[in-house]
Amino acid sequence: MAVENGGSVNTPNGEEYFYQNPILHADYSDPDVIRDGDDFYMVASSFTYLPGVPLLHSRDLVHWELINYCVEQLPFSRYDQPAHGCGCWAPSIRKHGEMFYVFIPLPDEGIFVATAKDPYGKWSLHCLKESYGWIDPCPFWDEDGKTYMVFAYAKSRCGIKHRLSICEISSDATKILSEPVTVYDGTLRNPTIEGPKLYKRNGYYYIFAPAGGVPQGWQTVLRSQNIYGPYESKIVMHQGNTKINGPHQGGYVDLGNERGAFIHFQDRGPYGRIIHLQPLDWKDDWPFIGVEQNGDGIGEPVEVWNYLIQSKNGIDFKIPTDDEFDGANLGIQWQWQAHRKKEKLSALIQ
Repeated sequence: MAVENGGSVNTPNGEEYFYQNPILHADYSDPDVIRDGDDFYMVASSFTYLPGVPLLHSRDLVHWELINYCVEQLPFSRYDQPAHGCGCWAPSIRKHGEMFYVFIPLPDEGIFVATAKDPYGKWSLHCLKESYGWIDPCPFWDEDGKTYMVFAYAKSRCGIKHRLSICEISSDATKILSEPVTVYDGTLRNPTIEGPKLYKRNGYYYIFAPAGGVPQGWQTVLRSQNIYGPYESKIVMHQGNTKINGPHQGGYVDLGNERGAFIHFQDRGPYGRIIHLQPLDWKDDWPFIGVEQNGDGIGEPVEVWNYLIQSKNGIDFKIPTDDEFDGANLGIQWQWQAHRKKEKLSALIQ
């Protein structure tokens, strides 16, 4: 079945709406997503492109609009010039109380946190931890009042690979309160495990994390009844017989009634890291992502699927792909490969 996003098909059960993957054929690497009432928010890596860490909004998980950036500029002069391979790596987004938090790793400088009460407003940025090689941080506020951060390591910086660690942090995400504890070593079964996202459900702590490398890897989920483990592991989605190679890093949102959604990227080389949406179901307290197509018991990505959120709100949301240059300011889609020099930009616009 070939349908466009927002398409509908008449079936014996009435009109049903389907979407087509990828939902965003644009370079939004390392996505993470949260639900806040009827709204969904997604962030992505930006590396040295600034303003950085794009923030997107949706009402149905299929149609997205670019609404803001979480980082206006970085507090380091090295980013006055292009510094390819550095900058803002895989972020995570959470809401705690009335505050939105976006955890952002700079592999050469440390873990930073952007905060805002209004996602459309101005974001503040502070350093949580100066570090070298800590990447992919994700916070978790537990029911007992404690707050944790799970993260991975960049071998290119610190020489450590295949490991995930957890440490306790302050509830306002301004201080590290404990030394990191390695909770999983994926050397044997899940090499290059990274991009962890931490959740809790039915008494289990879950860490969703891709492994096996970007172009050819898979989705692993770790499960434990103790935050520090030991963790069981299970592969919950892989390429299988599909054309969607290495379904990689992403985020989970709960949709109720044992249902959920998983947004992840697919590496398409020069086309960038494009965004896919997968159905997620819970079976025996394990997530199952996608659909089984070859009898191996592991989920595979879908290309066409019925809408996970039946909402007509936001179906006109789009990512801007051009600019008529008919105003005093450039469109929100514009980024630069370093800190933008406003005096030169003003001259260009004039």
